Amino acid sequence: MSASGALSTPEATLIDFTLPGTEELGAVLRGVAQSAKLPEPQSETLSDLIDAARGMTTTEAENAGALSVVETGGLHAPVIAREKAQAVKKNGLLELVEAQESLESIGGLDVLNDWLLKRLEAFTPRALKYGLPTPKGVLMLGIPGCGKSLTAKATASVFGVPLLRLDAGRIFAGLVGQSESNLRSVIQTAEAIAPCVLWLDELEKGLSGSKSSGSTDGGTSARVFGSLLSWMQEKKSPVFIVATANDVSQLPPELLRVGRWDQLFFIDLPTREEREVIWHLQIAKYGREPETFDLPQLARATDGFTGSEIEQVFVEALYRAFDQDAEPTDLTIGEVLVDFVPLSKLMAEQIGALRTWAKGRARPATTPTPEHKLRKIAA
Repeated sequence: MSASGALSTPEATLIDFTLPGTEELGAVLRGVAQSAKLPEPQSETLSDLIDAARGMTTTEAENAGALSVVETGGLHAPVIAREKAQAVKKNGLLELVEAQESLESIGGLDVLNDWLLKRLEAFTPRALKYGLPTPKGVLMLGIPGCGKSLTAKATASVFGVPLLRLDAGRIFAGLVGQSESNLRSVIQTAEAIAPCVLWLDELEKGLSGSKSSGSTDGGTSARVFGSLLSWMQEKKSPVFIVATANDVSQLPPELLRVGRWDQLFFIDLPTREEREVIWHLQIAKYGREPETFDLPQLARATDGFTGSEIEQVFVEALYRAFDQDAEPTDLTIGEVLVDFVPLSKLMAEQIGALRTWAKGRARPATTPTPEHKLRKIAA
């Protein structure tokens, strides 16, 4: 006889062992405490330790617990979580990101932020008891440098869960069957760590070969893509997927249909109000007082700039001021702006096409303003 889900041949039976769950990890950690002659962890402490160890094998959890005892004299969740991050990183597929960003770190995107806050308790027992469906995820499309990656990191902080980052290109390997195996490993790890946020960064790059897969790689990309779509559609585990993409034309149509995501958001260039907030955040980030700058004027002067470009402008102003042994001023920033060409001018045609596509297909991440309406007309 073979186990459920196993592949059988006359010579052998292949069995996939899932990563340990709550009971197994609890038993391992209690065993570590007993071996070290420590008091048995209380239920609340044990729950934190188990959450920190989710996604590890029993051996990895035992080693992490033992290391925690050696380093701190007891079992501490941060030490175990640190070791889990190292264990996840070793497979080269996933990265456990320590997300320190919050929604306050984002300059604007009020509609998207409000949407996330309404799902603040989506992974809590209260939501489960209420019968609330587990959210699937969100796809953020838009112009590079406008806060997609920052929002992905902040999402994990909003939910209070771990953030796993997957570079979709890492899944593909040269050996036959290895790409499919890598995807299964990613899914297994994410579901074991769940609840968590799985961040698929620059999704279009990883899936760019799926359209012509049959003639270029024997159908590997298409099979991996199909397996990913099936899991996204059918998954029951609390894995919230946050995907970001810059070039929507590279995304397969199947990925965008209703049911794959809870919402598709389009992130446009920041409005004047958002640029003023971004200037405030960036100036404070580099240890200066925002009140000493004319933020409204800076916001007007940087019309068409992305958030990352505003940061780049201020960093350049810091370098110029440092060279002059002075502090940056509005004048220093103005001098930088004279020579700075924003992406909205370099790629005006592509940005216009992206806005045209998003109209009616994706929800704006920011409440439309007269400024945005004028941009749409111009596009």
